[in-house]
Amino acid sequence: MTDPLSAASKIAGSGLEAQSTRMRIVSENIANARTTGDTPGADPYRRKTITFGSELDRLSGAERVKVEKLGFDRSEFVEEYDPGNPAADERGIVKMPNVNVLIEMGDMREANRSYEANLQMIKQTRDMVSQTISLLKASQ
Repeated sequence: MTDPLSAASKIAGSGLEAQSTRMRIVSENIANARTTGDTPGADPYRRKTITFGSELDRLSGAERVKVEKLGFDRSEFVEEYDPGNPAADERGIVKMPNVNVLIEMGDMREANRSYEANLQMIKQTRDMVSQTISLLKASQ
């Protein structure tokens, strides 16, 4: 029989790791929201995506979250007229990244809240383990 408190910690720990990776990807997208190509007509930064999956932890029997795949958003680039930009083509059009900062900020907020929820779960599990040890000591 597996320890449910240990399983809860492992599940929450995998959630922390997954959301940490998500926050890193979102931060990278935000940082590159205006990064164009180096040469005229070159493609700009392409928004990165993250996909989660689950895996069975055979030792504890718990389903844990994992980063299944890092990918790229295949949506179209936004085109802007900016003839002074080094990445502008002969018409003065610059391809801009397919990053919407408002969407990225929403993703960051959601990832942060999920991270905090997993962290709170680990803290509560640790407190429950401490209380159990205290009760066992008091009963002797």
